[in-house]
Amino acid sequence: MHEQGKKILDANAKVELAIGDSSAAVNEAGAAQISIGNKTHSHATRELGSASLPAVHVRSEDCIEIRRLYRFFGETKAVEDVSFTVKRGHVFGYIGPNGAGKTTSMRILATLDLPSYGDSFIDGLSCVNDPELVRRRLGFMPDSFGTYRDVNCREYLDFFARAYGVTGAERNRRLSWVLGFTGTEGMASKPIRGLSKGMKQRLCLGRALIHDPSVLILDEPAAGLDPRARIDLRRMIRDLADQGKTILISSHILTELAEMCDSVGIIEQGKLLATGSVEEIQDQQVEKRELAIRVLERSNEAAAVLQALEHVGEIIIDGELLRFEFAGDMREQAELLALLFARGFPVAECTSHRQSLEDVFLQVTEGLVQ
Repeated sequence: MHEQGKKILDANAKVELAIGDSSAAVNEAGAAQISIGNKTHSHATRELGSASLPAVHVRSEDCIEIRRLYRFFGETKAVEDVSFTVKRGHVFGYIGPNGAGKTTSMRILATLDLPSYGDSFIDGLSCVNDPELVRRRLGFMPDSFGTYRDVNCREYLDFFARAYGVTGAERNRRLSWVLGFTGTEGMASKPIRGLSKGMKQRLCLGRALIHDPSVLILDEPAAGLDPRARIDLRRMIRDLADQGKTILISSHILTELAEMCDSVGIIEQGKLLATGSVEEIQDQQVEKRELAIRVLERSNEAAAVLQALEHVGEIIIDGELLRFEFAGDMREQAELLALLFARGFPVAECTSHRQSLEDVFLQVTEGLVQ
């Protein structure tokens, strides 16, 4: 084996062990061998031409950056020209069906795989060129737990603390904090084989936190959890963001991502289709929204006034409530309400129905999801 390739494979194998998936180390080593050196990058150059990447420049408020990322598996493009940034201290939701490219790009960020083209950055450090420095700053929670039947929770966390080089009093302090934060302190001496799915996920999150990283990459952390466990996980993720940690999280539970994330990215068939805050993506995709205005008196007259306005669709009158589609922006909505007040109509409330994140996801991926 080429000496440079051997060094990179050894490093990848160590990280595979440190994330608790030692059974995948051999398979990943084989995959990584294809990705190193000039062979894969030469293939990428044939596909993409001779364009070179711009010089690295990450703004101070951006903690994570993925730039023009490609990953080929044979002729399959698992990730194709994906670029986005995540601001420091924000939670970014990565949305897409199985096989969309989420896990592949997250593994590249976690330095467990190499891109065919492009790069990703943590705090301005290249995940390709500076993997050791990147690993000190991030914690990775994979979508599978691994098999640890003969160790208890504290031994499990202690193993990973040692793997990350946490020693002495600091290791004991980190162990105590992680057990307390994840709510597993009462099970510290309990064998892992006896844990529920929810408790295993808590422990897996604790493993990602044991070295106090500034960045967390969480791959489907809520998969298979009951409603109570999902609520607890959501609370922990928001608490971590409030502590200043930057979090990239993938999930199929879109309603929960909408509640916990500052911004989201929608990926399908390896391509990033939309990115931004939930509200921004909703505004990009939705030209109209439904307004419901409650007028306590003379609702029929109010409906006639509104019906004459631009951007107002057909009005449905339900007693005091007027419902209609509105194609204007927020300023035009304010002008509409001001007109009603100026005409002396007693407006009691106005509500606006926006599409859910699930609705937006289906609209963005329409015609693509298989």
